[in-house]
Amino acid sequence: MSETAAVSTATLRARAEIDLGALRANVRALRARAGGAALMAVVKSDGYGHGAVPCARAAVEAGATWLGTATPEEALALRAAGLDTRLLCWLWVPGGPWRQAIEADVDVAVSALWALREVTGAARAAGRTARVQLKADTGLGRNGCQPEDWPELVAEALRAEEAGLLRVTGLWSHFACADEPGHPSIAAQLTRFREMVAYAEEQGVRPEVRHIANSPATLTLPEAHFDLVRTGIALYGISPSPEIGTPADLGLRPVMTLSASLALVKHVPGGHGVSYGHHYVTPGPTTLGLVPVGYADGIPRHASGTGPVLIQGKWRTAAGRVAMDQFVVDLGGDEPEAGARAVLFGPGDEGEPTAEDWAQACGTIAYEIVTRIGTRVPRVHLDAAPRVHAGGDAEVNAGTGG
Repeated sequence: MSETAAVSTATLRARAEIDLGALRANVRALRARAGGAALMAVVKSDGYGHGAVPCARAAVEAGATWLGTATPEEALALRAAGLDTRLLCWLWVPGGPWRQAIEADVDVAVSALWALREVTGAARAAGRTARVQLKADTGLGRNGCQPEDWPELVAEALRAEEAGLLRVTGLWSHFACADEPGHPSIAAQLTRFREMVAYAEEQGVRPEVRHIANSPATLTLPEAHFDLVRTGIALYGISPSPEIGTPADLGLRPVMTLSASLALVKHVPGGHGVSYGHHYVTPGPTTLGLVPVGYADGIPRHASGTGPVLIQGKWRTAAGRVAMDQFVVDLGGDEPEAGARAVLFGPGDEGEPTAEDWAQACGTIAYEIVTRIGTRVPRVHLDAAPRVHAGGDAEVNAGTGG
């Protein structure tokens, strides 16, 4: 088993261990759910905080045939890292690096005429045919082309295709409420998507892939799988919603374990205020433990007084406010040594909290918990394949995994 981290053997203030073996297993489980559809591994936002490049490599090794990113910079970074899998990038603004994306063989998403015109201009300048996927707004109300504007977008795309400037490789959309089983918008969006795809194909579009299924739709809506499913949060072993089931219910395993080393353990009397504002006051003589991570590391300030931590087999709770770099737990008289491991969240195998527990503690979703963990916390990628020098010696990658 190899690791990738800035310092892989020394004791770290904090670390986010990324189990790439679990990620590969999740990909295989999701592929089984997808039936005959291909699988896209979405690695936007630095792989949902897990490290985009190592996670993308592991996903491809496990059978993902597409990668997905939000921004073009994310897509180009994957290409620079040597990942040559089919790759879709969907969040563009005017003046974006269209030409670089075209030259890197990135599929670019287009939701409006301005974007289509910038793509065609970039393709002409590059002397290459752009790979374009037209996105339909079927009811999410975010990115995507409105149904009334769809005929014009399709017509202009076909004219550009005839001129050799682009190829329409995909037709796609995104669900608003797939994480709420039975929500009426799901059926409505599926119907609208089928109608918009049918129109485009009647006009002559011949896409390689049609896709609308995100993680929850991949897990619960086989009728939405079409040619490709886009798996994001489920790839990392987190349930899209408690209503759908726990990771174990879904055959998934959480990939990230976040832990820190206690920086201090000390005795204090009863009536002692803890952290800013003294929102917690010790009810009697006790011991306090200092966990050296805070909101600058992505620990939600909203978890003040509620965030759970496992220390020496017991759940503790953040006592008082989470500060920028640290928070305190009341150890109730227990005396772990400084340096003892405090596990904020993980798969739950050893009784530790999960990302979902943290989400519940601060009124958010588990997506936010893992993606907000900051760059001061090294990602330590476990079960990464060691690189081999020409002479045959294995090399442990000493990068941060991002």
